[in-house]
Amino acid sequence: MELFLLLLVQGIANGCHYALLGLAFGLIFGTTNIVHFAFGALFTYSAYATWAAASLLGLSIVSAALIGVAAGGVLGAFTYLVLYRPFEENNAPIFVVMIASLGYGILLENLLGILAGTDTKVLTEVENTTHVIELGDMLVFVNNLQLLQVAALVVVCLALYLFLRLTSYGKAILAMTDNPEMARIIGIDTFKVTLLVFVIGTGIAAIPAALILIKDGATTSMGFNAVFIAFVAVIVGGVGSLPGAVLGGLLVGLLESIGMMGIPTEWQSTIAFVVLFLVLVFRPTGLFKGT
Repeated sequence: MELFLLLLVQGIANGCHYALLGLAFGLIFGTTNIVHFAFGALFTYSAYATWAAASLLGLSIVSAALIGVAAGGVLGAFTYLVLYRPFEENNAPIFVVMIASLGYGILLENLLGILAGTDTKVLTEVENTTHVIELGDMLVFVNNLQLLQVAALVVVCLALYLFLRLTSYGKAILAMTDNPEMARIIGIDTFKVTLLVFVIGTGIAAIPAALILIKDGATTSMGFNAVFIAFVAVIVGGVGSLPGAVLGGLLVGLLESIGMMGIPTEWQSTIAFVVLFLVLVFRPTGLFKGT
């Protein structure tokens, strides 16, 4: 039972991490219909910006994380203006945009390796204290990072919900998610809204990037897993449903962790593939579409 509780806590924490990635990717994908595979590279750059602010500039981890969020937002806007906007203006086919996005991501990853090196960047001064919770005769171990992952998801979801429901730009984003053509007809400036979505989405992705930096360190190849998990969370939850992307990420995180009770650790990463395959076969619209 203690093993189950340990894996459950780990699954909830990982699920919150996956949910943040799914929320960030889903916000961009659901609003713009752009398959943003360069998402992983921007995630990586945000982590490196956080590391540079903390290690090279000597800022606190909170200040450094805010720098990472700002850097992610700026790079998200730059990516839309330089990469995606020209394709939009020329009505390029979706597969052309996908290939361009993949190439752009690879270019950014290699450029980062040249500029910063390919070694793992770590923050050695950050302590990850473990807390023990007694539940009768059982002990549950929870560390600070896991608590931060849960808190980050709660705060981001609440802030994004209020922004989408209470602000004019938030309502414009929801309108574009429902029907982009109708949004244009009623006078919404879709260019500004799309630019804002890239800023917000990439800024949100910078938060789990900072947490992974604290946990495992940052590498130039870390973006691949991020974009894959984000894509799985969105597909499992249902494209166009932000709550679905969050629930999809939580589900994948829990299944990956609980699955370790019955399969070897080295097979853990395959669980996301299995979940994605089953959803595509039996419910291609997503488990939580319309939530």
